[in-house]
Order: sequence, then C-alpha cells, then structure tokens
Amino acid sequence: MKRIPIVGFLPVMAGILTVVAMSCLITWGKDAPPLPEIKVQTTPVNRDVKLGVSFAPVVKEAAPSVVNIYSTHIVHMRSFPNPFFNDPFFRQFFGDRPGPNDNREITRREQVLGSGVIVSPNGYILTANHVVDGADEIKVVIGDNDKKFTCKVVGTDRQTDVAVLKIDAKDLPAITLGDSDQLEVGDVVLAIGNPLGFSRTVTMGIISALGRHGYGINGPGGYEDFIQTDAAINHGNSGGALVDAEGRLIGINTWIATSSGGSEGIGFAVPINIARYAMERLISGGKVTRAFLGVGLQDIDASLAKFFNLPSQNGALVTDVSTNTPAEKAGIKSGDVIVEFNGKEVADRHSLQLTVSECAPGSKAVVKLIRNGRVQTVNVTLGERPKDEASDQNESNNSNPDNAKADALDGVTVSDLNSQSREQMKIPDEIKGALVTDVDQDSNSAEAGLKQGDVIVEINRQPVVNADNAVKLCKQAKGDQILLKVWHYSGGLSGSRYLTVDNTKKDLKQK
Repeated sequence: MKRIPIVGFLPVMAGILTVVAMSCLITWGKDAPPLPEIKVQTTPVNRDVKLGVSFAPVVKEAAPSVVNIYSTHIVHMRSFPNPFFNDPFFRQFFGDRPGPNDNREITRREQVLGSGVIVSPNGYILTANHVVDGADEIKVVIGDNDKKFTCKVVGTDRQTDVAVLKIDAKDLPAITLGDSDQLEVGDVVLAIGNPLGFSRTVTMGIISALGRHGYGINGPGGYEDFIQTDAAINHGNSGGALVDAEGRLIGINTWIATSSGGSEGIGFAVPINIARYAMERLISGGKVTRAFLGVGLQDIDASLAKFFNLPSQNGALVTDVSTNTPAEKAGIKSGDVIVEFNGKEVADRHSLQLTVSECAPGSKAVVKLIRNGRVQTVNVTLGERPKDEASDQNESNNSNPDNAKADALDGVTVSDLNSQSREQMKIPDEIKGALVTDVDQDSNSAEAGLKQGDVIVEINRQPVVNADNAVKLCKQAKGDQILLKVWHYSGGLSGSRYLTVDNTKKDLKQK
C-alpha cells in the first residue's frame, strides 16, 4: 500500500507553459497584516434531515471558492557527451557543432498540479504545503473563465502540511469554514478540486474515520489528525476543499493511500480547525509557534495500566523529562501518567500532543496526573517548541560487543555501556544502564518489544547502573511481570519507553 500526496506532476520543457496565469512571488512579509474577515460556522450539520436527490445547491455555494494552483520547479541538469560523436567517421557528417548529448547544462520545468480554497473576500487562499513547497514559480487560476492573479506565499507550515497564499483582489467568493470538532463518522462530504487537470471536479462520499495519525506524512515532529473519506480524490486534489453537506469547509485534502497510484476510496484531509490555527498564525506572524511541555510520551496498554495502578488505559505515560523545560520546572517526572490537561481529558499520547500544540507559548496550564497511584495537580507555564534540528540518519552498528556479560531476561543478553558503544549507537553520556546486545526472537522479551540496541535504564522503577546490576534486579523481581524503561535510537530519532515483560520464563544463568 502506497501513501502519496495527491498532487499531480506535469513535466514541461523549458520555455513551454500549458496554463496561462500570472506567477506568484514567494515572499515572507515582515509587517504582519491584520487577520482577514473569515466566515465561520461552528454548529454541526443537521443529521435529522434525509438526503435529497441533489447536492447542486451545495456545489454552487462552495465550488466557486476552489482555485487551481500550478507550481513550477525549475530543474537544472547536465547532459553528458555520447562517445558516438567523438568518432571522426561520424564527425564528418555532423561537424563540430554541439549535439544534443554534449556536456552542457540543460533546464527543464516540472509542474505540480494542485488546488486551493479562497477563505476571505480579500484574497487569502488555503492550500497544502507540498503543493507549493520549493516552487520557483506558482500560478493561480480562478473560475471557469481562467481569471488570473498575481500572488505571494504568506507562509507555510510543514508540520501540518498547510500553506497560505495571498492575491490582490476584492469581493472574492470566500468559502464558509466549519468546525471539524463537530464531525462524526458517517457524515456526508464532498471533495472539490482539480484532479488530473479537470477543473473544479466534485465527488461525494462519507467520513470513514476521524483522528487518523501515526503515518509520518508530515515528517518527524509533524501533527497528524486526519479525516479519512471515501470521496474519490486523485492527483491534483491536494490543497482542495473537503466540505460538509451544507457546503462548509471542514478539511484540506492532502494525501491518499493506494496500491495503484489512483483513488481507491482511502483519502485523507487536514481538519479545518488545525489548518485554521496554522493559517491565522502565518498571517499574523509569518510562522507557526506552538507550545510544548518538554516530555517524552507513550500510550498505555493493559499491562502498563496494571503495573502503574491506573483505573483505565486512558492517559499519556511520561517516559522522559528534558532538562530546563516547563515540565521539569513544574515537577513532572518520568513515570507520571497525565490524565487531564486544562480540564480536557487525555485519551492517549496523541491527544495530549495536539492539545498542547494548540496552546500559546507562555500560557499557563493545569495538568492532572497520577503518580504512584495518587492523583496530583501541577501548574505549568508552557514554553515555545524549539525548531526541529536535522537528524543524523546514519544507522548504528548493533553487533555484539566483546564484553557481553549475562542473560538478564528471557532471551536477552546485556553488556556495559562504553565509549565505543555510545559512539556507534549515538547514546548520550547522560543515559545510564545496560545495553541489550542480543534478543532471542522467540522470547517473552522480543514479544514485549525489547530490541537489540535498546538501553535498559530502569527495572521495576529502579535505576540500572550496569549489566551486572540489571541481572541482579531481574533476579530480585517478583510477580509475573517485569517493568522496563528502555532508551533507543533509530532513524535519527531517540527517546524512552516503558514495556512489560512476562517474568515466567526468565533465565538468569551466567554465561
């Protein structure tokens, strides 16, 4: 199954353009304009009304707000000489003129086909970031008469795949924004866009699911809470409108899951509430600032809920607390379970991340957590999420060091950390514990998720000093489960997580 953005690529040779429109000037305005006038309706659709025989009135209301976007990427490449033309026999026919395969730079235009939505009468347009990202030239066409406008890119937010454009115009047919928090699975939706170059195409479906996340579409640290729909969307629909049965914008179409490259009834859109948050901050400040706590989080399964004496599996388990962060200053600790944030219940790690991201940096929040079975409340002054740094993508060498010492758990061999293993596996100096050098794939440990290269930093809430200490703590463990806290580095990302290992088959014999 492929996961692909729903833009269309139209390669065009240099100097040839298939669509006539004025190009966008890609700039970031320093003087932030006031927020535009945007129509918003937060009431849910009337679900008591039976479906009629036509959605034509809805389409007439919403379709004029959808625009075509053509962004051009200028690709510079070199052609290399063909030895064929170096042969004197052939040069007598072709002479010394430059041939098509001479070593020279050639320029080619590659065109990305996408869509956008007018959200204000004075010319603000919402689209997907990947439609305009890295473009050298952008063109916008509005209406059936191919009305042309010069525009600029106000700002982009890769973490939500949202971009904002601005054209110099008045009295445009701006769409009404809905409230994506009011959506329900089964609601009828219409997708309007520019698929495969067919301007303002409308397809109908329902909301298949809500809150889809964990696909990595928006990159490391991205925010995902996608609306899933079976309304047919294809290449060119990226940045187009997903509207409800009353014609209100409830999502920006962004990507499809497909095995064929075309629509298979599994499409995704960014909820309008997330897009609107990013849009307003891009317009007012040129960038999107988000709050952060400074913690690592993981979801809670039945074993963890039992071990941490929790009433349910709801909440987000804190695995790490970074130094000098709002969480550390507020006294939040590893092993705490956050169950409520500013009066809003926390269902899981994902819901907490989204809730925090919607807060303003510097604002105060009340956090309810469970620590050692007891409910506590702490007050946090949220910080500003730092800009993500580039990650080192080099893979670590997970070969077994020579100093492998002992079987610590069922099917697990551990060793001490040393300078060589820290360098190979990118383990920071502040991480203490025992390095997992081997895991039997048929063991309870492997079934629990323990992997070669993990560093066991805690066993049953006790810190691990070295390999011998890990073996000792395992021998002392009572009960059917052992709680581990492990640190791991993979694919440029690092962090800690908790897991529980079945303790009924452990083998603690020294090698």
